[in-house]
Formats: sequence, C-alpha cells, structure tokens
Amino acid sequence: MITVICATHRPQNLTQKVVSQYATILEALGQEVQIFNMSELPEGFVFNDSFGGRTAATQEIINQKLIPADRLVIVAPEYNGSYPGVFKAFLDGIKPQIWKGKKAALVGVASGRAGNLRGLGHLTDVLHHLRIEVFSLQVPLSKIEGLLDEKNELTDESTLQVLKAQAKEFLEF
Repeated sequence: MITVICATHRPQNLTQKVVSQYATILEALGQEVQIFNMSELPEGFVFNDSFGGRTAATQEIINQKLIPADRLVIVAPEYNGSYPGVFKAFLDGIKPQIWKGKKAALVGVASGRAGNLRGLGHLTDVLHHLRIEVFSLQVPLSKIEGLLDEKNELTDESTLQVLKAQAKEFLEF
C-alpha cells in the first residue's frame, strides 16, 4: 500500500491539489492508495500527543495510514525555505521503528521558482536518518498557482507527465 502525505495542515492549501492528483495517478497504475493530511491530526498534537501521551485518534492514523504502507509519497510545500514544521513534529513524535525500511518519493510545492528544492533536501536528510530510502527522482513544482486551472485543479499537462513518470519509476524502486 502507498500512503500519499500532504505535509501541511494549512486550511485551503494548494498542496492538497497535488496530493489528490498523485493519488489518482497511482490508482490508475493499479496501486492501493490512501491519503493522509496533516490536518487529520488531533488539535494540539504537537504539544499534547507526540511524546508519550498518544491519543486514540493519532494511534488510529499510525495503525491505518503508516504501518501498512511500504511506500510513501510526501508532498511538501515550502515554508520559510524548508518543509512545514507540523510535518517535522509528526516525524519526531512517531517511534523511529515505524518508519524504518519504508521507501519515499518526494514532491515539492512552492509559489516561488525553486519548487521547495531546499526543503526537499532537508526532508531527505531527516528521512535518511529514520532509515527511509528516498527515491532520487524528486519533483519540484514551482509557481504552483500557474499550474492550476480556474477550478484550482492541477491540469498542467507537462506537470502531470512529470508526476506520472516519477510514479512509474518509484513503483520500480
């Protein structure tokens, strides 16, 4: 199973548009896919639930969306030159053995022109520390607003082709 992660909890984020499209691509390739949004975490997760005081809601997320997944696609927007702190707190608050041995593909999302390349580098370092194998073909999506149609759906054909190519190669990784 593959879990596609939206690494932000910001309301009405554009990262979710990429997450949804990526899940559709994987399903078209015959994969069992589920989506995990950081917004699914209980309110107060960072301070109340990450180091020993595990709530039932968080444990359910871990049991259903992380443990059964052998592959992760992490779509991370750029926040201050890196990836969102809520995702870092989530990574820090989960026992390392849950992550060990998984494989991950990374997609960066940014309003600017670098597609969160720096953030993907930071995230790669953390994932390697957790013993997650990171697929080398990372996709930085720059100027995300220009890749969406009037309904805010990801329809830019060249971007879709790049995501499809990454997904196909990731399944062979």
